[in-house]
Amino acid sequence: MAYLILVRHGKSVWNATGQWTGWTDVGLNEEGIAEAKRAGDAIRDIEIHKAHASDLKRAQETLDHIKTTLGKSVKTDTDPALRERNYGIYTGKNKWQVKEQVGEAEFQKIRRGWDHLIPEGESLKDVYARVVPYFEKNILPDLKKGKNTLVVAHGNSLRALMKKLDNISDAAICDLEVGLGEVHCYTFDEKGKIVGKEIRAVNPKKGKI
Repeated sequence: MAYLILVRHGKSVWNATGQWTGWTDVGLNEEGIAEAKRAGDAIRDIEIHKAHASDLKRAQETLDHIKTTLGKSVKTDTDPALRERNYGIYTGKNKWQVKEQVGEAEFQKIRRGWDHLIPEGESLKDVYARVVPYFEKNILPDLKKGKNTLVVAHGNSLRALMKKLDNISDAAICDLEVGLGEVHCYTFDEKGKIVGKEIRAVNPKKGKI
């Protein structure tokens, strides 16, 4: 048996202002640091054997604070395959202002849709196409060997992976939200089958930022 622990990074300086961040490399604010530490506290009972993280600063900083909270050094692989969705022409724009401009229906397609392509950016389907192969090649083999694995990434890269793990349909994926600093723990057996799941460090503000 092994744990797969998925953690969304804590609040960044652009999350705080409602800006779509995508690949822009911004760091955590003070609230985000506290969320990262809370995530670390939530997994103190699990021995982490390996970690994987996005190469973006907010994920790296979150992982650093988790490690400090745990008081442990964990071997870590960093890879751009785990990056947030590229928001293209919407990068840096205030999402709530965009909602007013395009309307509720289009806004939900942009924010949560499966195959809604943003000009100069990516759809969630595109994110899935890079995250899932990375998981299958670099993470799943360790889980089958019983190694507890931590993944620190972003809202959409985690949503893409969870679509695979939880067998979520293209239509239903729009309803999945992972809160900042939240911890989703999956339990795998030696055959790579999921046999349990729980959410720790739940963020009551998810969907509002």
